[in-house]
Amino acid sequence: MGGFTNNATVSLFDFFRLLELSLLRVGFLKLFLIPFFLFAPGADRGHHAHAQSSTVRGFITDLATGQSLPGANVQFINTAGDVFGTAANSDGFYAISHLAAGRYIFEASYVGYKSRVDTFFVKPDVITTYSVALEPRTEKVGEILVDAERETGTASITAGLQTILPAEIERIPSPDINGDLASYLSALPGFVTIGDQGGQFFIRGGEPWQNLVLLDGMIIYQPFHILGFFSAFPTEILSSVDVYAGGFGAKYGGRISSVIDVSSRHGNRHRFAGSASVSSFLVSATAEGPIDRENRFSFLASFRQSIIEEGASRLIADPIPYSFNDFFAKVYGEITENSRVSVSVIQTTDRGISSKNIGLTPLAEVRWRNQAIGARYLVLPGEAPLMADFSFSFSRLQSELGPETEPIRSSLTSRFNTSADMTFYGGVADIRWGIFARTLKLSTDLDGLFQNLISRTEYLTEVGIYAEPDFKPTPELTVSPSLRIHTFPSKRNTYIEPRLRAVWKNRIHRFSGAFGIYHQEVVGVTDRRDATSVFTAWTAIPDQESVPSAIHSILGYGIQATQELSLSAEVYYKWYSNLFIAEWTGFPRLTTKLQSADGRARGVDLRLELKKRVIYGHLTYGLSWVNYEAKQSSLQLWFGSSTFSFRPAHDRRHQINFLIGGRLKSLNLTARWQFGSGLPFSRAQGFDGLVLVDGLIDVFKESGNRRVIFERPFNGELPTYHRLDVSADYSFTVSAARIMIQASVLNVYNRRNVFSLDVFTQQRTDQLPIIPSLGIKISSL
Repeated sequence: MGGFTNNATVSLFDFFRLLELSLLRVGFLKLFLIPFFLFAPGADRGHHAHAQSSTVRGFITDLATGQSLPGANVQFINTAGDVFGTAANSDGFYAISHLAAGRYIFEASYVGYKSRVDTFFVKPDVITTYSVALEPRTEKVGEILVDAERETGTASITAGLQTILPAEIERIPSPDINGDLASYLSALPGFVTIGDQGGQFFIRGGEPWQNLVLLDGMIIYQPFHILGFFSAFPTEILSSVDVYAGGFGAKYGGRISSVIDVSSRHGNRHRFAGSASVSSFLVSATAEGPIDRENRFSFLASFRQSIIEEGASRLIADPIPYSFNDFFAKVYGEITENSRVSVSVIQTTDRGISSKNIGLTPLAEVRWRNQAIGARYLVLPGEAPLMADFSFSFSRLQSELGPETEPIRSSLTSRFNTSADMTFYGGVADIRWGIFARTLKLSTDLDGLFQNLISRTEYLTEVGIYAEPDFKPTPELTVSPSLRIHTFPSKRNTYIEPRLRAVWKNRIHRFSGAFGIYHQEVVGVTDRRDATSVFTAWTAIPDQESVPSAIHSILGYGIQATQELSLSAEVYYKWYSNLFIAEWTGFPRLTTKLQSADGRARGVDLRLELKKRVIYGHLTYGLSWVNYEAKQSSLQLWFGSSTFSFRPAHDRRHQINFLIGGRLKSLNLTARWQFGSGLPFSRAQGFDGLVLVDGLIDVFKESGNRRVIFERPFNGELPTYHRLDVSADYSFTVSAARIMIQASVLNVYNRRNVFSLDVFTQQRTDQLPIIPSLGIKISSL
């Protein structure tokens, strides 16, 4: 059998003309193609070569449920033994172009499913839609049950990109019987959390407000629940998750650190199904099924409600003052063979106490609510090997700090987004491009602490275009240069962001790299002096200030040492400019007054993964350095210089995660051990009082404002963090139901890990102690 070949050719004029016709077909902006059309070499309308070429495209789905199978392998083998192959995208869509007319062997495969093999005749100069549904397969080897899953995993990272499937998330020990994306992310190197409380992720040196989190194209501003084990994304609703720890392409923008792009699954189009579960932390329910008799449309709905105060708190006889819930629903339909439509909606609600009442810092309740609704329309025009994806979405975040009747601070952020994304499948090069337009409303009431403004409401508009081709000069090499032009007409700012991703891989080795420039006009205002503030207000950068920007660079290597063992290593460097961080002050109160800073984040991620029939395990290590250089005029009074270099509160130097699990028949056992070196904190030397002398004052009666006398910002280091979690679950069937029982223990050896050391009072707050949990889940078969 020969290697991958692409022996059909087409002139650049034909290539761009085909793009133009496809855009006109879907009613798109004609002017968008003008630059391609004018500057295409050989664009002579009187003479051009016409090569015989055909395209086959379609969707790969699950025969039993109708679910898309992202990453499914598709290949066409001609009579000479040449192979033309590709992998399905997150929608299960594939397209292979430049096929000469003739007879082929078609094969579609996906781990855990029976392969589909057909004889396929390609006609000359036509575009054929050929969709197939694969039958699920569960193999039994002796007494060992083998789960169906794709060849993804912890070590499968390419230039910062890792694709995560629900089956991988389920391996991580969790306090709930259902898996959650937050638990998986916390096991990755370079992903720093502030603990099991607060719901914050710092990804390769970036702060939470610098992360772009999407669900079916809808932005989710605060996606992680206030209890750090949980997010808005339980495995019950997930299809796949693309996580870019850096170096993301031009499709994504408006953030300077990372991207978490979540795709939800569709409801079962063939039958009704559902599940319900209860544990010491959560109760949840999921329902799905067909909507019409033709089984073209389906629905999926999921709801979760925390019962921490009624459950887990009583197990440890200590209050855990947090509550949250989330609701997700989706309608999906196949309008025709070549078009799909979906509507998704989500709402999350969180409430908790952000600190203890110890006098100097008030007892503060923090609340936030995410709401989003979005629609997607995916169509395959008949005249070109093109996929068009149109989306519309509205997202909203409301945050409050303080009493519910009279909040101290509040923030309301909303965004309406429209976008059109196109992908042209050209054989040697696949080209993605698109346009977008958004409007934002940003309202904040920060009690006068943001740039001395009591309240602020601002409306923004942003539009932009991007182009992101994938060139394949050889079967092993993919080079993806891209360009994003992002403009804010309301602010009269335009940003041009070139980026590059490249991957070379064969069956054993994988080399990858990424580079990019990024800007962020809308930022999250918070107080990071102790890394535990969870209240975030979103606001636009003031007109007179430069916007935060970043430059990313990544180099990576991976090796499939054996069929069961894989290793990977990545080095990264992020340059941050014009960051806005909390103003340094000695007054015992939180502040959202800002100062400018530059930053550097660099590090190494190492991953080792073992996949055997009965055992799964991974070991990861992260080494990182994060440094900020603050710029604030008052620093001259504090430290003798207007600039000051320091480690921010999320700079964790070393991270280790070790996971081991095994399955025997219906019993599954997993254990995870985590280690993290201590986070920086600011040591206090003492306290004094400041009395503002603006008249006759009796200093014996006027106590003034209390201040903290610090050594230097973040010059101390908290104790190391480590914890062992274990879980066991057993599954069996009764009539038409599958029942799972899970027992888990968090923090098995009851380590007293520090959650925070109050920046003003130095009072210590610990993370959760040892907590046992028991859960049961009932699912329809």
